Amino acid sequence: MRRSERTSVFPNKYNEFVVDSKVKYGLEKFVSYSNLSSENLCFATELNKAFEPRNYREACKDQHWIEAMNKEMKALYDNDTWEITELPLGRKSIGGKWVFKIKYRSSGDIERYKARYVVKGYNQKEGIDFDETFSPVVKIVTVRCLINLAVQNSWPLFQLDVNNAFLYGDLSETVYMDLPEGYFSPNDKRVCRLKKSLYGLKQAPRQWNAKLTHTLIEHGFKQSKSDYSLFTKSEKGSFIVLLVYVDDIIVTGNNVNSIESFKKFLKTKFQIKDLGKHKYFLGIEVVDTNKGVCLCQRKYCLDLLSEFGLLACKPSAIPLEQNISITNEPTDSDPLIDNITEYQKLIGKLIYLTHTRPDIAYSVHCLSQFMHKPLKSHLKIALKVLRYLKSAPGKGIHVIKNNVTSLDVYVDADWAKCVVTRKSVTEAEYRAIASATSEIVWILKILQDLNWEHFIPAKVFCDSQAAIKIAANPVFHERTKHLEIDLHFVRDKIISGVIKTYKISSANQVADCFD
Repeated sequence: MRRSERTSVFPNKYNEFVVDSKVKYGLEKFVSYSNLSSENLCFATELNKAFEPRNYREACKDQHWIEAMNKEMKALYDNDTWEITELPLGRKSIGGKWVFKIKYRSSGDIERYKARYVVKGYNQKEGIDFDETFSPVVKIVTVRCLINLAVQNSWPLFQLDVNNAFLYGDLSETVYMDLPEGYFSPNDKRVCRLKKSLYGLKQAPRQWNAKLTHTLIEHGFKQSKSDYSLFTKSEKGSFIVLLVYVDDIIVTGNNVNSIESFKKFLKTKFQIKDLGKHKYFLGIEVVDTNKGVCLCQRKYCLDLLSEFGLLACKPSAIPLEQNISITNEPTDSDPLIDNITEYQKLIGKLIYLTHTRPDIAYSVHCLSQFMHKPLKSHLKIALKVLRYLKSAPGKGIHVIKNNVTSLDVYVDADWAKCVVTRKSVTEAEYRAIASATSEIVWILKILQDLNWEHFIPAKVFCDSQAAIKIAANPVFHERTKHLEIDLHFVRDKIISGVIKTYKISSANQVADCFD
């Protein structure tokens, strides 16, 4: 039989995916573990293999999760969290669900399987089931500042976890909750009247934070006014710093003995799990290197690719084409997306990924401007960003130890990028400087709380000579009368020596990577 000479072509719809194992677009080419130490290799592989069930039906098939749920129920009963009663007339009970999470040791091994029974707080009614809900959450910039401080001073970073943290919060309102799934008969119509705060309640984070803050202040810690989740303690030459994110705590300082003494104190107040060295926090992996610390979100990135069905896609070399025009006007060939929620969910996760992936910051910034009316073309660009992430999901930020003597800031504006209004995204270079100055003032306050105060004046590099002159010139004239008065606080900061502006060539403008 004569072999056909006709070329075989795959359908176009498969162009974005791996359809032949001979084509080396698989994940193995881009994720290499060969240079990882044995400790970090264990950590990386365990993160990728672990499975967390989505509901009770999946969890009850695994003995590990059954034991975790039993342990959670025992803790709830030991703490006298609720009492079982009949639901009063005129009241409604809020539902609940099981939530499952795997906790890791500093070595990367699975430390325990964690199950939590969480109430459905979105069913609560304001004024009946809750009043105040606000609770401070640590800012990611504060986390980076603390890690940088620890690297520069060779301080150890430790992580603590509070078991059943929300159970310590006092509950003043009367709240009724459904019976936990799997531990009562489905025909049982009774409810739980909560005596203590519980995960999922709108007021739970506030109540727990108030309890923890009161305990830390009593022990001599000072709460930062710039970030209420930052606590510091200076005593007899020792300096301890705490960062709190709900029930996760990062601890560092210049005296290991003082840190250990603080851990013992905290264990007398709460049930504390000492997770050892800081390894995994808020989805960010922290890996020690010879030069410092590497921050990445590899697992988060791979989970994101898997969630949107692009784990087997062909990678892209760039996240966004240069000089591309992104419009917000729908057309017949570019209609509005039917499922806006999925687009918003994707962009929200990409925004969080920019904490360790500044290379996608500009692309995500452009896409986030169309959250309420996304077009089909916007979704296509967002999926291209995911394909770019596939090429190197383990990229991150490397914080290295060096002689840090100044705070360098690079400022630039995206001039007339919007094709609809022809306006700049930041309106002008001077407005960009004003925005950067606000951030500088806040960061300097954080660094002052960390006893890191030798960064004044901060160096602001801008490639616009006109903006620099406007910032330095105290005289109002025709070119500046349209600017709001509040922008001119930049001049005050220059005069007071907080910042100092420098002209930089466009070729050396670091901020252009976000433009």
